[in-house]
Amino acid sequence: MASDLAQRLLDGDKRALARAISLVENDDPAGWKLVREVYPHTGKAAVVGFTGPPGVGKSTLIGALTKAQREAGKDVAVLSIDPSSPFTQGALLGDRIRLADHFLDPGVFIRSMANRGALGGLSEAALQAALLMDAAGKDVVFLETVGVGQAEVDIIDHADTIALVLQPGSGDSIQALKAGVMEIPDVIVVNKADHPLTDTMVREIKGVLALAPREDADWRIPVLRAEAARGTGVEEVVEALQAHREHIETEGTLLERRRRNLMNEVLALATFRLRRELEASVREDAAVQELLDEVVARRLDPSSAAASILERRDGEQ
Repeated sequence: MASDLAQRLLDGDKRALARAISLVENDDPAGWKLVREVYPHTGKAAVVGFTGPPGVGKSTLIGALTKAQREAGKDVAVLSIDPSSPFTQGALLGDRIRLADHFLDPGVFIRSMANRGALGGLSEAALQAALLMDAAGKDVVFLETVGVGQAEVDIIDHADTIALVLQPGSGDSIQALKAGVMEIPDVIVVNKADHPLTDTMVREIKGVLALAPREDADWRIPVLRAEAARGTGVEEVVEALQAHREHIETEGTLLERRRRNLMNEVLALATFRLRRELEASVREDAAVQELLDEVVARRLDPSSAAASILERRDGEQ
């Protein structure tokens, strides 16, 4: 069954892609087996990550960029990470509503994925889903995070190019100017640029960029104005994203970025699985529960308790 699903996915079957992402998202062993089968066929798609505070128009901008890419003859996949429902842990689907114009386009695949409480604005299965979209023959994969604040910068571990979307006249935008988020973008888009404070914000951003440490000193981060809802400035964003893609391919840093991303993904998956195994092994362990009682009673500090748990685990192995 897995091989059949894998072949259908490689042939570009949208239903097979949807099923494959569901398997991975649900941590089904069949999903991980499928990823193993199709992984050699990945690495061709341009993965562009979009991050920024809530409400700045990331979904609207992605919708406009999707239209531009389709007009250029490219197949597009969009992975929107939504906040989780507090009741079902499923995605709230708000981002898909803003992409409704593309639902019937056979060259566009749109998927919402719940972050399920994951920090950093991304679901743990996000990179795996992006790999599956890549294997399905998509030319461009747009990856959108949940709205983020100062420190949630996991998108850097998932995308080839990162676009930070901001909005003038917003307190959240000022927070986004702080170092955590401002160190990661390759392109900055000031959306809703009809706002009277747009020029002020552009100046502030350029001032921060002049002081911020730069990983790629040869790339000058463009600060673009756009009104995505009207389609204004979208062409300039497309050109900037393409220019950055060409830059990292020419400089050889695309492979470096992907190496870093994949190494971090391996470590993240290993950490997640080790934690899950550890939690399962100690949940019913009476000795561990006694340790935790000691911590609650303030007779033992948390660090010492953790060291004791790890020593017990190492001894059992």
